[in-house]
Amino acid sequence: MIHLKNESQIDGIRKSCKLLAQLFEELIPELKAGMSTADIDALCVDFITKHGGKPAWHQEGFPGAACISINEEVIHGLPSKKKFLKEGDIVSLDIGINLDGYISDATKTIAIGDISPEAKKLMEVTKKCLEEGIKACVVGNRIKDISLAVSKVAEKEGYGIVTDFCGHGVGLAVHEEPSIPNKPQMGKNPRIQAGMVLAIEPMINLGTGDVEVLSDGWTVVTKDRKISCHEEHTVAVFADRTEILSIL
Repeated sequence: MIHLKNESQIDGIRKSCKLLAQLFEELIPELKAGMSTADIDALCVDFITKHGGKPAWHQEGFPGAACISINEEVIHGLPSKKKFLKEGDIVSLDIGINLDGYISDATKTIAIGDISPEAKKLMEVTKKCLEEGIKACVVGNRIKDISLAVSKVAEKEGYGIVTDFCGHGVGLAVHEEPSIPNKPQMGKNPRIQAGMVLAIEPMINLGTGDVEVLSDGWTVVTKDRKISCHEEHTVAVFADRTEILSIL
């Protein structure tokens, strides 16, 4: 069931999203080679709790405030004291905040130092996928219009599109209906309505779109071990516009 949000609920989600955007603004300049992913997660926990929130992923059993996924890791990378950032890595930070019961969700992929031209292009294209997906997220369109907009950009460059995981509704829970595939799929295709709050999140691979889950039960990696990029915003749909909530 899709939960349409009223103005008061959207305002609460917006506040959570603005806090998350502020976290990214403070966190990203701190990232450097030699940091462990546990160090990064600790910074996230400190910021979130200091501002009266809770790490949203904890309520789904994830043992960290941030999913920190490096290079071939697509999503759900576990924070670890034994995993360190290196020069040339790309790292995606997927973070959510529960602020007074309202959930925000966003992801940014960051370059650590100088990265390869192919990694830089993958990051640029994935951001373009997100931009086009958001443009298609307007009243009157359908969810598959978002999927089509994302996939057109990625397929033009010959990149793989992850279909095992997808975007979703968000705001009152971490994961809500509807699912938002990054490539058109068979199945439900609801019309986009005012009051929807959606997390649109392209996951684009340098190689194929095939992925697998590691033995830790969380970390999703590309099967061919080529690099992956992930970008995400939470957006709210209104009758006359769609607002990106997770930016300052």
